[in-house]
Amino acid sequence: MQKYICIHGHFYQPPRENAWLEEIEVQESAYPFHDWNERITSECYAPNGFSRILNEEHKIIDIVNNYSKISFNFGATLLSWMQYKAPTTYQAILEGDKLSMKYFNGHGSAMAQVYNHIIMPLANTRDKETQVIWGIRDFEYRFGRKPEGMWLAETAVDIETLEILAKHHIKFTILAPHQAKRYRKIGTEQWYNGIETRKHYICKLPSGKQIILFFYDAASAEQVAFKGILDDGKRFAHQLVNSFNPHDPSPQLVHIATDGESYGHHHRHGDMALAYCLRYIEENNLAKITNYSQYIHLFEPEYEVEIYENSSWSCAHGIERWRSNCGCKTGGEPHFHQLWRKPLREALDWLRDELAKVYETELSKYISDVWKVRNAYIDVILDRSPENVNRFLKKHFKTEHTDEDKTKILRLLEMQRQCLLMFTSCAWFFNDISGIETIQVLQYANRAIQLAETASNQTFERAFLEKIYEAKSNLKQYDNGAEIYTRYTSPARITLSKVGMHYAVASLFEENPQDISVLNYDFDSEYFERLEAGLQKLAIGKTWVHSKITYSKKYFCFAVVYLGQHQIIGSSTPYLAPDDFNKMANQLKLAFKEGNLAEVLQIMQIYFPVKHFSFWELFKDEQTKVLNKILEDNLKYAEESYERIYHRNYHLLNVMQKAQLKIPAILKQNFEIVINNSLKNFFIRKSADIEKFKQTCQEVAHWRVNVDKENLSHVASIRILEMVQDYEKQVDNEELLDLITQIIRYLRSIAVDIRLGMIQNILFKISKRAVPHWTRAARQLKLTHYPFIYPEEKDDITQRLLKKFIELCSLVNLKIMVEPLVEA
Repeated sequence: MQKYICIHGHFYQPPRENAWLEEIEVQESAYPFHDWNERITSECYAPNGFSRILNEEHKIIDIVNNYSKISFNFGATLLSWMQYKAPTTYQAILEGDKLSMKYFNGHGSAMAQVYNHIIMPLANTRDKETQVIWGIRDFEYRFGRKPEGMWLAETAVDIETLEILAKHHIKFTILAPHQAKRYRKIGTEQWYNGIETRKHYICKLPSGKQIILFFYDAASAEQVAFKGILDDGKRFAHQLVNSFNPHDPSPQLVHIATDGESYGHHHRHGDMALAYCLRYIEENNLAKITNYSQYIHLFEPEYEVEIYENSSWSCAHGIERWRSNCGCKTGGEPHFHQLWRKPLREALDWLRDELAKVYETELSKYISDVWKVRNAYIDVILDRSPENVNRFLKKHFKTEHTDEDKTKILRLLEMQRQCLLMFTSCAWFFNDISGIETIQVLQYANRAIQLAETASNQTFERAFLEKIYEAKSNLKQYDNGAEIYTRYTSPARITLSKVGMHYAVASLFEENPQDISVLNYDFDSEYFERLEAGLQKLAIGKTWVHSKITYSKKYFCFAVVYLGQHQIIGSSTPYLAPDDFNKMANQLKLAFKEGNLAEVLQIMQIYFPVKHFSFWELFKDEQTKVLNKILEDNLKYAEESYERIYHRNYHLLNVMQKAQLKIPAILKQNFEIVINNSLKNFFIRKSADIEKFKQTCQEVAHWRVNVDKENLSHVASIRILEMVQDYEKQVDNEELLDLITQIIRYLRSIAVDIRLGMIQNILFKISKRAVPHWTRAARQLKLTHYPFIYPEEKDDITQRLLKKFIELCSLVNLKIMVEPLVEA
């Protein structure tokens, strides 16, 4: 019997970017991380790129890339975030595919995915086509090869979708076993109901094309997703191996497909169970590890299959979870309904169709095949550099266009991107229309409406609100979809004027305000001047704001004054005659220098009678940044005050402690603040005073201080990682090696753990390069054998480095294997 095993991970997160900023704003529920993408990357995506193999002592003996030995797909929208926000993990994923090609005879393990996770059977033909084309192009851009397989969101399938996959040369996809209607051996007449998951199948399509289908082992997949088998990698391996049919001598493939987040996010250390499972199977020759691409190359399908159309892996009712109150849900109260799904789907379908008319009408003024150019727009989404955008426009729009034409073309194409994003499946998956996933797609709808109304001079928002009014929330405070849209997406809507207001406020605090760039907006400052008087600041300017997405631009003049704390008052206008602007600027500067703030505000009111703004116009993350800048001086003053009290009372409180007298709570709290600040500042200020840090750690025990472990662990982890990265570039730096080791030991003495993941990864990589070098150098000294003996006369730099490096690795749970220096 030829036994093969394949484990597939579907790695995906709903897109979370603000539809105007193209950036994820802070998500408090993901604390201590900035957002959920960042948190799940830390818990799952990164660990799977650098998964640990442990020995009996629970020391790390190897670090492996799980992506190289499994089949996997990543959502394109997730990878686009990861490329810039988690580049190390992103590169590990790409490297995993390259390694898999070596392991599996040139067949990479990565699969493509329909672009932004829409339910394909519920999409129209045009959108299905774009989803597949964009998914393929995104894959080629990242992985540098053509995909052989493509993952369907929620494995939702119909025959038209399979036809489109086949048309674009996709060889296979993966479905759940209950999506198979019947199968038979090719060339025979007898059909059998259901499916045999250990085989792969040809699905013959009406067009005459065909596609290969795999149906995963549901029982084993359920063990991974819901039954806790990832608590034990060996048990996981045996679950897979025991799924073979011992009575079938022909080749068999036992394979499972689950959310990739099972391996680390849903199940802590699930990545390690996966790594151990794969190694255990290989080392014990229990089966051959493979991927789908290699398997179809090795074995031609001997069976054909028919599917149930409009079916999926996560809805017992087919695809009703994404359009009706079918009963499938995640979370919420028992009495919650999902009657809101149908009107939400219908409202978005209506909006898609109305905006398609706008798109066709307006873009056909420039080009005949408007839908072909939408399919090609993925090339701009992947690279928004001005050079690439101009190449795209020149290629598809043969005639030269004005800047206004260029902006309109890009607005229309961007409107279509938003129309696709607003069908992201997660919006219907959970328990209520007020969920963040649904709000996200409503935000895409809002952005699409804004672009459409700008491009066409038609209005769509009122009619859209009337339709989603019918989508009733389970929560009284929200009532319906229109209320949710108005409350959460309308305030998020950004105009160039609002971006300009943000620039004006931010310019008060930036060192080089002329160089400010806000996410996907640039600024071209024509005039800027800032005055300061104590805490108060005044900024005056004339600036162009440019969108990097649609190339739209707007000119505005502004004046903004900072009064202290968070009190910011600003005003702007789209135009002010040069003479009027100069007159206003001179008047403002004179009044400000004289300290007459009332007159400053009066002058602003005269020249800017309409548009006024404040601190609250700042985007969420920028509010935090500005508040931190404002607080810097106050925090410094407070720290100095606490330290004076600390030093003034230190000896007195020592006496009280020795006499076993109760220390006043307010002074005890003051000591805790000073000691915690000292520990934190050692890392934030990148101090090299290790003796002071050691003394502070001793003070923790002396005064029985409650250490802010979470905060200290965070800043310490960042700093130590930076130091280890520096050490990687200079592995013979004994002083730096000693410093890292001492810091970790002192942190352990006060029971503070650090995030070891990336630190271990780098040290493990160093060990592969430096340890053999040091060993060869030490071998020349003719030492006896490992373990080392360090006689004084032979304790040279090479031996010390090797010894100290091994000690540091042991401290962070790495077991470094060193060959004997000489034969025993």
